[in-house]
Amino acid sequence: MAVPFPGKARITSPNIALAMLLLVYIFNFVDRQILAILAGPIQADLGLSDTQMGLLGGVAFALLYSTLAVPLAWVADKTSRSWVITISLAVWSGFTALTGLAQGFWSIFLTRLGVGIGEAGGVAPSYAVISDHFPSSKRARALAIYSLGIPLGSATGVIAGGYIAATVDWRLAFFVVGLAGLAIAPLFKYFVRDKARTPAPAGQPVATYSFMGTVRLLAGKRAFWFLAFGAASSSMLGYGIAFWLPSLLQRSFGLSLIDTSLFFGAILLIGGVAGVLGGGMLGDWLGKKSKAAYGLVPAAAFLLAVPLFAAGIMSGSATIAFILFLIPQALAYVWLGPVLSAIQHLVPADARATASALFLLINNLIGIGGGIFFLGALSDRLAPIYGEDGLRYSMLYSLTFYGIAALLMALAAGPLRREWIAED
Repeated sequence: MAVPFPGKARITSPNIALAMLLLVYIFNFVDRQILAILAGPIQADLGLSDTQMGLLGGVAFALLYSTLAVPLAWVADKTSRSWVITISLAVWSGFTALTGLAQGFWSIFLTRLGVGIGEAGGVAPSYAVISDHFPSSKRARALAIYSLGIPLGSATGVIAGGYIAATVDWRLAFFVVGLAGLAIAPLFKYFVRDKARTPAPAGQPVATYSFMGTVRLLAGKRAFWFLAFGAASSSMLGYGIAFWLPSLLQRSFGLSLIDTSLFFGAILLIGGVAGVLGGGMLGDWLGKKSKAAYGLVPAAAFLLAVPLFAAGIMSGSATIAFILFLIPQALAYVWLGPVLSAIQHLVPADARATASALFLLINNLIGIGGGIFFLGALSDRLAPIYGEDGLRYSMLYSLTFYGIAALLMALAAGPLRREWIAED
């Protein structure tokens, strides 16, 4: 049973809740992505290697972000989801601001750990809040709208961070975005309150799931494992490209910091928004005919993205690369709405945040923790062979992860038909 908090009230409009959750998620990705666009200035100032930047962008963030997400989601399921999100926003924003004071590798490592601690409590409870307010038939679209925070936040972090760093100083960029997030936290709690749980009919027991009960339930769901590891494989490359593409544009295409931020920001904004919304609409539309679509749509998108990404990475022209990157960037985001919606339907309502956190544990620990570090370390290994193009070939070889993701998503299609928990 959820523990009521003083002053808890039903949210009058699901759209208000969704809009505020989207705003918080935008800040979530601004704080993540800003390190990528500032990698060049930070490396030049502090003398850090690609391997060290890979650790800062991946392992330092993902270590506690992934592991603490599970207990924080369980707390959110049992207490107040909106309070957990509010506190988390304040914590990660504070540590983002502190990054501006860093003097070396370990000081940035510690602040990124702090950002990961804060963001651990943001996403999984947000999925559950959205699922509380939107019916099954509209849930993939609602989750897709929420997931717009990824391209919108990433693009904002890239463009604003690059401009501030180029015109003032990279440290100021961390101060600005961190303090802005702190200002949003009380506004979020004012507008978003937890929706009252629907009581069980008289005479019927209330079905509740303990943490281990949720784990045991998911352990027997083949669809969960295929979707989770499929998403993790795609995230290995997705987060890796998101972090390292700015560096590739500067090294192999010769773009300035501001040109890089505009180039990458536009790709994230245009391609990301189209892919997220398109995936959500396709998931809801095709999912009415067959629940297998929630796995097959992402599988097809990943397969189509591979040759286009390869052509863009190996292009010799920044203009041609921009055109080639737009479509696969959209395809890389298609999975969000369908897969996140499917995860919500593999468990009962009172276990949604915990199930989402377990999914994110696998996705983020492997995807963020492994992908960014892997591409950076591989770039260092390939540098003696390809020189400045070591990062280019690191990305090219890593496209294999999208092929693996497509296979795993396709394998989830059959189990989804059998394991889906219908609501209406």
